[in-house]
Amino acid sequence: MRRALLACCFLAFATPALAQRDGLYDVRGTNLDGTSYEGVAQIRSLGLRSFTILWRVGNQIVEGVGMASGRTVSVAYGLAQRPGMGIYTLNPDGSMDGEWTIIGANAVGTEKLTPRAAPTASGEAPATPATPPGDQAPAAPPAPVTTPVPTTPPAVTPLAPAPAR
Repeated sequence: MRRALLACCFLAFATPALAQRDGLYDVRGTNLDGTSYEGVAQIRSLGLRSFTILWRVGNQIVEGVGMASGRTVSVAYGLAQRPGMGIYTLNPDGSMDGEWTIIGANAVGTEKLTPRAAPTASGEAPATPATPPGDQAPAAPPAPVTTPVPTTPPAVTPLAPAPAR
């Protein structure tokens, strides 16, 4: 009984450390074509385990949603009018290592999100990489250069009316 109580207490205190943290993250990754990229991501919790995520890589902004379960963090997003998804492992230091792809791609990209330090007690922002988000929203993995994106949606054929009974 004592062991079970101690285990429950340990889990109660350990679980919050495994949750993804709200805030800004520096992003480094590899595109589907093997080229590298850097950017910024912003996570905002929406519930117990769900959140929104915005990536900024260069001039591209991508918005997505995600869910955390233990040390696994999953995301879904739209990239160049195609759905994408990613799976990350949450590390003890709050960083996340993961893989991502878009529907129909023949490759997988990689990405690491590293939380930025919070402002100091004096209110000064810590020294961080030179991609401050300012008032602009962050973004995500850019679309692979080799993937053509249709500029118009496919034509929709209207349904024929149902026969009279």
